[in-house]
Amino acid sequence: MADESTTVTIALGERAYPVHIGPGELARLGERMAARGLAGRTLVVTNPQVEPLYGEAALAALAGAGVAAQVVVIPAGERSKTLATTARIWSAAMAHKLDRGSVIVALGGGIVGDVAGFAAACYYRGVRLVQVPTTLVAMVDSSVGGKTGVNFEGKNLVGAFWQPSLVVADLAALATLPPRELRCGLAEVIKHGAILDHELFERLERDFVGAPRAACAGFRLGIGPRLSLDMARLAVQRSCELKGAVVAEDEREAGKRAWLNFGHTFGHALEAVGGLGRLHHGEAVAIGMMLAARLGVRRGDLPASVEARLGAVLRAVGLPTGLPSGTDPDEVLALMYRDKKVRDGRLTLTLLRRLGEAMVVSDTPPALVREVLAEGAT
Repeated sequence: MADESTTVTIALGERAYPVHIGPGELARLGERMAARGLAGRTLVVTNPQVEPLYGEAALAALAGAGVAAQVVVIPAGERSKTLATTARIWSAAMAHKLDRGSVIVALGGGIVGDVAGFAAACYYRGVRLVQVPTTLVAMVDSSVGGKTGVNFEGKNLVGAFWQPSLVVADLAALATLPPRELRCGLAEVIKHGAILDHELFERLERDFVGAPRAACAGFRLGIGPRLSLDMARLAVQRSCELKGAVVAEDEREAGKRAWLNFGHTFGHALEAVGGLGRLHHGEAVAIGMMLAARLGVRRGDLPASVEARLGAVLRAVGLPTGLPSGTDPDEVLALMYRDKKVRDGRLTLTLLRRLGEAMVVSDTPPALVREVLAEGAT
């Protein structure tokens, strides 16, 4: 794959920001920040898995641009996504004398990005944020759009909308990811194709379901077929374009941005019912997308052929499509009613109308949702 970087702009008027995508982007972090006027005292937030891989390179890139930076390492894993972890970042920011002109850099996956972003949104009532995603999930989804937060008696129930000033996605980081993390990232790419871009979905079908494995030359991910680095670039770039356009139209999720929740109301409940960490986010979303598609078929809104095609792509990538063994449908349903999108005691669900177009409904009988959950458990 060529070394040239590509840039996607998230069009939010005066708060617009670039997403730089390409191999070697981490080495350009300092110059990217300087070009955006982000030269204040900087705190890099990362975790014990990422820091040995990229911490030194990030600090060197910042020092090369004259940016004074310190690192704070927070615990890894979904269980660390708490107010206590956020307070740890604030304490480090105070210790390193960050002020209102300072910058917080989130170096890691979605959990680091969410917690560091929330810390940035609150510290001195808001300091500038730079997202440096190192996982495919973070590159294609969580680093863009400004949703930040922590878990508090439920998934992401405390947080803030806080857009970054810059996103730097180094595709070379994908080479260090375990197959499970890559699968999870592809779940979000498949979601974007299913709800916003049928041509992207069809490309994924060709590459993962229809193409002979020998023809899929490139970067072996250990997930059956090979995912080329060119496809990785396409996945990240197109996902950022699609999500960026939705965010520019509906930043605070008053309308179309709710489409991005496809699979997530089911998925967040599944993450919680299994205990945070048992299912990774992308795995839970994959199962959630299948449940949402099946519900659409049962409601009469979606052809069964679309459900079958979605399932085929998810399975070809190696993602789960059924509930884990022993899952209690009633427990999942109860947790779904604690979702942020519940209004007046009614579930709000994002379903598919057709490939490339979603819809948001709040008129589904709970009994039908439970039936679909029960079917998914068999």
